[in-house]
Amino acid sequence: MTGGTHEQTNKPTNQETNKQIATVLDKIERVRQVRKNKFYLRDEHVTLSHGSGGKATHNLIEGIFAPAFANPLLAPMDDAATFAVNDTGQRLAFTTDTFVVSPLFFPGGDIGKLAVHGTINDLAMAGAEPLYLAAGFILEEGFAMTDLRRIVESMANAAAAANVPIVTGDTKVVQRGKADGIFINTTGLGIVQATWPIGQMHARSGDKILLSGPVGDHGIAVMLAREELDIETDVQSDTAALHSLVADLMAAVGEGVHCLKDPTRGGLATSLNEIALASEVAVALDERLIPVRPGVRGACEILGLDPLTIANEGKLLAVVAAETAAPALKALRAHPLGREAALIGEVRAEPPAMVFLRTELGGTRVLDMLVGDPLPRIC
Repeated sequence: MTGGTHEQTNKPTNQETNKQIATVLDKIERVRQVRKNKFYLRDEHVTLSHGSGGKATHNLIEGIFAPAFANPLLAPMDDAATFAVNDTGQRLAFTTDTFVVSPLFFPGGDIGKLAVHGTINDLAMAGAEPLYLAAGFILEEGFAMTDLRRIVESMANAAAAANVPIVTGDTKVVQRGKADGIFINTTGLGIVQATWPIGQMHARSGDKILLSGPVGDHGIAVMLAREELDIETDVQSDTAALHSLVADLMAAVGEGVHCLKDPTRGGLATSLNEIALASEVAVALDERLIPVRPGVRGACEILGLDPLTIANEGKLLAVVAAETAAPALKALRAHPLGREAALIGEVRAEPPAMVFLRTELGGTRVLDMLVGDPLPRIC
């Protein structure tokens, strides 16, 4: 245009911009209040989504189990209950988990190794040194003895490598067609080494969020093995026992560790939402800092999945005081299981119970819990 100054008539006024911002904040506040105050269980029947670890699981827990079993030890909803056993102040950690993964054998692991590692990790996330495991087996009539022997030997090897013996257990057999080969329950007992509170209720504004390595390996490895998809990748499950990694972290920064969580079912997104809800804080992440292996990223793009909602079985989140973030990251990276650890975000005061992700494109979006269950029976 010539002969004068061009005025951009389509530029929004300050009043319009403020109105748009207010509308967005109002929506966020309504969502936050719903998520904070109540989970709604509307389903008339159990669905696979209730086992996803995401929103449906939380609806089930808050709607059925939490009210029925309510007590002070259960209230924090951490990976393990911790309690004092005598007047000396010594505390124990106690946890249980059940494994129904399909297929039973997958790249990098099997149901037996997974059962041992999963329960050890739940104890470790409570700041505990795992001591003993119990194992319960539900076997289907007709299950191959060669497979059973292979699974049991895998469990024995995993327990021996972690120096956490299986000391008791139980076995039941059901009729053919009443189970899917084998289900395993493992229970663990440990001694809490942390003398300060650790848990998802203890994240504080200003804390930094560390991740011990790339996400999504386990879920994608299991899914590709199950579906026999023609996708060329060398992705393997990351299943591992994390108690020695936690011990090194606590030795390095002590009370600087406020919360530990392994992002299993529902992935990184669900675990961080659980922390934000429990501590009534906001979590701000930078997508560019979150490590994801190329094979996992490629498979997720092909399958339409988000790697931040995919299960992991050998990674941990550590919420640490800001002043200890550097030594904490150094301690993680010095351990074989934490060599690719990264600082991925921080804890903020507002808006409570929300997780935000700064995307690789420079925008910001709300990162919610997993909705539905794209990968059922992943652990």
